Amino acid sequence: MLGAPPAPTDETQPPEVSENDAIVECGLYLDGVRRPERLNYTEALRVAREHGNGFVWLGLKEPVAGQLGHVAETFGLHELAVEDAVTRGQRPKVERYADMTFCTMRTARYVEHEELTASSEIVETGDMMMFIGEHFIITVRHGDACNLGRIRSQLDQRAELLRQGPWAVAYAVYDLVVDVYLDVVDSIEDDIDVIEEVVFATEARTGRHRSGRIQRIYQLKRELMEFKRAVLPLQRPLSGLVHREVVDLPKEIRRYFRDVHDHLNRASEQVLYFDDLLNSVLQARLAQVTVDQNNDMRKIAAWAGIAAVWTALAGIYGMNFKYMPELDWRFGYPAVWAILLIVTAVMYRGFRRSGWL
Repeated sequence: MLGAPPAPTDETQPPEVSENDAIVECGLYLDGVRRPERLNYTEALRVAREHGNGFVWLGLKEPVAGQLGHVAETFGLHELAVEDAVTRGQRPKVERYADMTFCTMRTARYVEHEELTASSEIVETGDMMMFIGEHFIITVRHGDACNLGRIRSQLDQRAELLRQGPWAVAYAVYDLVVDVYLDVVDSIEDDIDVIEEVVFATEARTGRHRSGRIQRIYQLKRELMEFKRAVLPLQRPLSGLVHREVVDLPKEIRRYFRDVHDHLNRASEQVLYFDDLLNSVLQARLAQVTVDQNNDMRKIAAWAGIAAVWTALAGIYGMNFKYMPELDWRFGYPAVWAILLIVTAVMYRGFRRSGWL
């Protein structure tokens, strides 16, 4: 008779997921001023709605679906937006769900490295999502590319801006992400300068181009493409916010978003320029490799031509025929050496003058 299956032990039980593990910060703002008391988001949302000109800023980091369940129920978040918020790699967008707006963007930061190699990580990307309602803004961050801690302290000193409501925080988040884009652009430009210096520099003794390995150029281009996928797709949703295509932003906030949009356009132009520049550098390096290979082939051909004279003469006088001219001539051996050396010197000089040697 088979016994009853054993009861599951603690090792087989899935670990409990607490929503507090994903919460980074919860702040209550009334008339643009952050309240000092620490409240949970449910109580903070109730106070914000009762006050009128108040909102809650709830910050989450890398939440899973189970951790967003009660948050979504409390704030009335749409299930499709919640599903997107727990999935990394979302394309930048702005979507409207009834009285709530859902925004996504890709974050990026520059990874410091001593030397550019074929496997260097240059750009680290992540995700930033925002749920924006009348009395709340929920920021969801995936990855460590953009830490919102510094803009929290900065915004706490700008009560006039925070009186504009949750969209003031949204502007600050967009501004931080785009400003980091510009920092990454400046750092990538330094890497491209190093690549150009290596590719186009020549060695003094040989006149050959230094070994700027194509793998390094390709790696930088690959990292640039990852950064490009973060920057360029953000243009359309940000433009939609500026031109009120999705959300009718307050006039004052729209001015701030217009400034962010201008900065994003500058970053986008630089990324496209870098892409074209790296293509040119890669083509130049391939051309250099071809030229160096042709130079090597010409040198081999020149030395082969010189060796052919010695081989031909040695072959003729090595046929062991009894009756051959100059075999019995007293000065035949020195004459052969003289002819070989003279022909070799003439050929060598000719090849040197033509650039083959």
